[in-house]
Amino acid sequence: MKNPQNTTFFSYIPPKYPHKSPIKSKIYAFFKIVLIIAVVICIDQFVKGIILDGFRFSSEVISIVLVHNDGVAFSMLANLGEYLKWLQVGFLLAILLYLLCNSDAMRRYFLGLGLIMGGGISNVIDRFIHGAVVDFVHWHYGFEFAIFNVADVCIDAGVAVLIVQWLWLDKKQNQQNSIR
Repeated sequence: MKNPQNTTFFSYIPPKYPHKSPIKSKIYAFFKIVLIIAVVICIDQFVKGIILDGFRFSSEVISIVLVHNDGVAFSMLANLGEYLKWLQVGFLLAILLYLLCNSDAMRRYFLGLGLIMGGGISNVIDRFIHGAVVDFVHWHYGFEFAIFNVADVCIDAGVAVLIVQWLWLDKKQNQQNSIR
């Protein structure tokens, strides 16, 4: 006969840090990435609205000017015309599909991918509304740099976050896992 165990309500001590269910974890990761995308789009479109309403600024370092960019970075691919926005929509949908199929990537890289997706979507919105991307920040101190916008900065920041994660943080985690 087995030893009777105390199975009363008060004998159960729940785990200190219960693990989330995979479905809740996936939904939470999706919510975080959608929130980042929405914030980036709102900020970028708000600032572009101010620029389109006529705000301008000029100094020795930086100027705020209105430029409509038909291409991508440094006006590359401008010769694609209307096809460029559909190419970008396809690219963004491919990233979204990848994230939906790979919830681990969505959980681990939500910040970088959210910044990239938000900036990309905001620039595609410009292409549909204005026919081109609205750029306005012109750096001209020491050297001439391409004119850019908030979405471009978010895309660059997202790439930087992903690089840091891939090169340092994931490497450090892999080293810790190999020690165990």
